[in-house]
Amino acid sequence: MTDAAMAAPADLPGNAGENAAGAPFQIPAPRSVPSRRLPRFGFHTHTETFNGRMAMLGFMALLAVEVFLGHGLLVWP
Repeated sequence: MTDAAMAAPADLPGNAGENAAGAPFQIPAPRSVPSRRLPRFGFHTHTETFNGRMAMLGFMALLAVEVFLGHGLLVWP
């Protein structure tokens, strides 16, 4: 295929260029800015920070239990 065959036609909405009548086509500016909702799942900054803090608390609790008991909680046979 040639580059001309792969190019999008200029008279379709959303493409800058000229319409079928030869007049310049202008894309209108959006009227409002969409609002973003917080994501409910996945890798995100706030969830990764919370997971890291919980892991640090769990590690410190494990160390405190080991000091209190006088031996390791995880025993390797």
